[in-house]
Amino acid sequence: MLKTRTLGRSGLEVSELGLGCMGMSQWYGATDDRESIATVHRALELGCTLFDSAEAYGPYDNEELLGRALAGRRDQAVIATKFGFPMKLKDGSTAEADSRPEHIRAVVEAALGRLGTDHIDLLYQHRLDPRVPIEEVVGAMAELVGQGKVRHLGLCEVGERTIRAAHAVHPLTAVQAEFSVWERNLEQDVLPVLRELGIGLVGFCPLGRGFLTGGVKRAEDYPEDDFRHHDPRLQGANYDQNMAIAASVADLAAELELTPAQLAIAWVLHQGPDIVPIPGTKRRSYLEENAHAAEVALDAETLARIDRAVRAEQVAGPRYNERMMAYIDR
Repeated sequence: MLKTRTLGRSGLEVSELGLGCMGMSQWYGATDDRESIATVHRALELGCTLFDSAEAYGPYDNEELLGRALAGRRDQAVIATKFGFPMKLKDGSTAEADSRPEHIRAVVEAALGRLGTDHIDLLYQHRLDPRVPIEEVVGAMAELVGQGKVRHLGLCEVGERTIRAAHAVHPLTAVQAEFSVWERNLEQDVLPVLRELGIGLVGFCPLGRGFLTGGVKRAEDYPEDDFRHHDPRLQGANYDQNMAIAASVADLAAELELTPAQLAIAWVLHQGPDIVPIPGTKRRSYLEENAHAAEVALDAETLARIDRAVRAEQVAGPRYNERMMAYIDR
C-alpha cells in the first residue's frame, strides 16, 4: 500500500504517488473508458488518493470520466483539477488561456458538475494568463475557498516571482511542474522557493512522457493527434541522443532488478518528502508497475550513479514546441 505525504505546510495529505489522468481522455493513443475506470478503482485499492485532471483534458471529458469513476468513492480521493489552459475545442476552434475572475468562477461551477462533487480538493491555474495579474487570479481562487467550493490552491509551471506574489495573496498548497531525472530545471530556482514558503511540488511526467521507459518511438511514427508526434525530444537527431540516455537508465534498472519506470519514479520520490510524482497511465498493469517504485530504496551511491548516467545537459531538444514553451513562466 502506498504511504502518504503532506504537500508542504498546508496539511493536505495525499498518497506518495498520484495518478495523472490526462491520457485516459486524449493525446496518448486510443482511449478505453472501461479500462480507465478500472485503473482508477485499482489505484484506490493500492492506496493512491491523488487524481489529477483538468478542464482541458478532452476537453471536459476527463473530468466527467473521473467523476464517474469516483461515484460512491469520493471520500477516498483527493481531486485536483485545473483551469486556464489554451485548448482546442470540440468544434475545432481554439480557446486561449483565460484566467479572468468571472471565467474562473464559471469553470469551477462546470467542473463541480462534471466531477459530481461539491468541492475540488486542489485547484490549479493551468498556465499563466498574461492579461490578468496573478494577484487577481489568486484572489478569485481564494474567494472559492471561502465559499467551500475549493479546499486548496496551486499553480502550474510558474517561476519564483509568480510563486511569491501568489502566495502573498493566499497560501499555495502545491506547484505542479514537469520534474524527472532528465527534466530538472526546477532545482536551482523553484524548489528552494517552494521549500522556503512551505509549498509542495507535484511532479508530472516523471517518466519523461514515456521516454525513460525506453519504449517510445520516433515522433513521426505517432499519429498527428498524439502528443508525441509534436515532441521535439522525439524528433530527428534528438531522438537518437535521448535514446542513449534511456538505454543508460534501462541498464542501471536491470542491474537493480527494476524496470526503467520504477527506477525513474523512485528517483523522484527520493528527492524529498515534499514532492509527489503523478505518473500518468490508463492501464492497470502500468499502474501496478509504477506503484512498486514506492517500495524501492536507493542509497546515495545509486543516486549518484543515476546522476552520472542522466545529466541534464545531455538531453537534446526542448520539452515543448515553441508555442507551448511560451506559456512556461521560467
